[in-house]
Amino acid sequence: MYEELLQNIGLTEGEIKVYFALVKLGLIKTGTLSKEAEVSSSKVYKILDRLEKKGLAGHVVIGKVKHFKAMPLQRILAYLEDKEKDLEKRKEEFKKIIPKIEESLEKPSEKSEAVLYEGFKACTNFFKNIIDELKKGEIYYVIGAGYGTTPGLREFFYNHHTRRAKKGIKLKMLANRDTKNNLESTTKKKAEIKYLPSYLITNMEIVFYKSKVFIVLWTRKPVGFLLESNEAVESFKGYFNAFWKLGKK
Repeated sequence: MYEELLQNIGLTEGEIKVYFALVKLGLIKTGTLSKEAEVSSSKVYKILDRLEKKGLAGHVVIGKVKHFKAMPLQRILAYLEDKEKDLEKRKEEFKKIIPKIEESLEKPSEKSEAVLYEGFKACTNFFKNIIDELKKGEIYYVIGAGYGTTPGLREFFYNHHTRRAKKGIKLKMLANRDTKNNLESTTKKKAEIKYLPSYLITNMEIVFYKSKVFIVLWTRKPVGFLLESNEAVESFKGYFNAFWKLGKK
């Protein structure tokens, strides 16, 4: 079980075998270590060198012969912390160069693109992108808001609208009438909400802003359809404005 976990944090199969052989044997020469770890003697030195660089092993010279020893298991936590710090540093560096990369890319002529998304994570990621892409004071629109039969959706939208309002992003929503007095409380922050008449209630939710339209069915396994088209956004905005006149607060 721990082997898979350690591979996920960046250790190779050989490094895991050698490290735990060192833990078991204590201070040891490479010959015995190679047999215990079932790693060829030609590879064991390279693996030990990598473990030392990662701070997971060390050595002493006794009688001109190197003896190796594992660092305590707690050192793996320190190794993880070092990786987290390095990842955070790289993340910040990449954030800084994103605008330069975007500027350097040749912008293609406008065309419509459509993508199908399946599953809770894929569909809710669209809403995370809204938070990333819109600035304070900007707005996005929703037609037919509801929670469907998707497990965990209420909690997700509670947190989503908390983050949205904190950033100052506005919401203009036409919710299904059956959600009146039943919307998550954070939805109403920095938002204008009206409710669709019963004959216009839909089990689809349509979300749009800038050049993106997202149509999603909140079933037990959600399915969403993303269309990137300025023309489509303008069309849905026309529908929205017509329905807004019919909606009730």
